[in-house]
Amino acid sequence: MEKERVILGIDPGTNILGYSIIEQKGKETSLLKMDVIVLGTKDELSTKMKMLFDKITEIIDIFKPDILAIEAPFFGKNVQSMLKLGRAQGICIAAAFSRSIPFVEYSPRKIKQSITGNGAASKEQVANMLQRIFKFEAIPSYLDATDALAVAVCHSYQKEDLLVSDSSAKKTSSKKSSWASFVSQNPDRVK
Repeated sequence: MEKERVILGIDPGTNILGYSIIEQKGKETSLLKMDVIVLGTKDELSTKMKMLFDKITEIIDIFKPDILAIEAPFFGKNVQSMLKLGRAQGICIAAAFSRSIPFVEYSPRKIKQSITGNGAASKEQVANMLQRIFKFEAIPSYLDATDALAVAVCHSYQKEDLLVSDSSAKKTSSKKSSWASFVSQNPDRVK
C-alpha cells in the first residue's frame, strides 16, 4: 500500500506569511491549497502573533497535515527583521505543536536547490518551476505563497522519514554525498 501524507509548507513573515498544503500519495503529489495570510504593517507585533497563531491552527484543523515544513530564518544584515521572522516561525511551530504536528525546517538555499537545481535561484525562478510542476494557471501576486509551496515540495523530495516520539521530531538517516547514491535513491528525479 502506498504511503499517503499531507505536508503544510510555510514561508514565515510578520506582514505576509505564505502557506501551502500538498498531499503526497506514493510518487504523486497534488496541491490542495496555496495562499498568504496578510497580517498588515500597522498592528502591534503581539496582536499579529496572536492572529497568526489562530490562523495557522485553523489551517491545521481543516487540512490535518502530518508535518509542518518551514523555512528557516536566514542571517541578513537587519537583526530586527531576523528576530521578527524568528518570532513568526516560532508561532507557527507552536501552533503545530498545539495539534501534535511535528516540524522540520529547511534553509532557503536548500529549498531553492531542491526546486530549481540552483541554491541561488530567484523567487521568480522558483515560482516558474512550481507552476510547471503543478500546472496552476497564474503565479500568485505574492510570491510568499509559492515560496511556501517550495518548502512543502522540498520536504516531499526528502527520502528520510521522521520518527515522532513525545511530540518531538528526529531525523533518522545516513547521509550519502555521492552523485551515484543520489541517482540510486532518486531515480524519478533524474532524466
